Amino acid sequence: MTSCIEWLEMAKQGKILDEILLKKLANKVAEILIEEPNLVQITPPVVIVGDVHGQFHDLREMFKVIGEAPEKQFLFLGDYVDRGANSLETLVLLLCMKACYPSRITLLRGNHECRQITSAYGFLDECLRKYGTTSAWSLCCDLFDLFPISALVDNKIFCVHGGISPDLPTLDSIYLVNRQQELPIQGKLCDLMWSDPEEHTNLWSLNTRGAGYLFGEQAATAFNHANGLELVCRSHQLSMEGFQYHFNSKNVLTVWSAPNYCYRCGNKATVLELNDRLERNLSFFEEVSSTFGVTAKSVRSGSLYFL
Repeated sequence: MTSCIEWLEMAKQGKILDEILLKKLANKVAEILIEEPNLVQITPPVVIVGDVHGQFHDLREMFKVIGEAPEKQFLFLGDYVDRGANSLETLVLLLCMKACYPSRITLLRGNHECRQITSAYGFLDECLRKYGTTSAWSLCCDLFDLFPISALVDNKIFCVHGGISPDLPTLDSIYLVNRQQELPIQGKLCDLMWSDPEEHTNLWSLNTRGAGYLFGEQAATAFNHANGLELVCRSHQLSMEGFQYHFNSKNVLTVWSAPNYCYRCGNKATVLELNDRLERNLSFFEEVSSTFGVTAKSVRSGSLYFL
């Protein structure tokens, strides 16, 4: 435990672990993740965090405002890397927290936690700049294959990075998905990472992103009813207000936790706090990256496919 705490204190300061320490950290976290199921059961209270995308200083600000593990329990919905200037620092901080307090932080996989996307949108380049080789990137990608793919809070709130799938009508079916692989470009695992709610679709239609589905209110309502759910909570889509309830029934919620995304979008950021009675509180926090000299010019990443 002493080593974990020391690593965590280094990570909070934004220090890069050398490759030997990074490998030790990854191996320790892998031992924890391999024991976690595809659908992690979570008892509230819990803080649900959406995309953070390498915005390390803003993540630290969120912890400053909301609190940290182990005092608070956290559920992250994926997309820790790419786009932002400090993907390595962001990921290492969260991995250190997972190593130190495994029962107090859950790290779900997002669509950016894979080799193909990180090769194009910044993380690979960042690893090359900061380590001089691709070894750290490869190590992290191997770890991404172990991340759980969904969570269930108090049997009522289903949490996932992207959305639901027409091929996964029940929660039990999620346990059967093979998650220990590179994210495929189609299929059940792909759908959970890439699908989006769509107001103008009733059931299902092809996603304009080129992966996953667009699902409408009827599809979301059927999924929630079949599984006894109150809400699907996800991230994956930029929300200018930091959150968005979808459909007239408001049975799907997007939580977005990267303020001023890519250091230029001007959006707000929130986290969803659930108490032990599942009462919801959306908490806002401010962008601080600019005060550390981080701007859009600091980042080299791929095209903004979300626009």
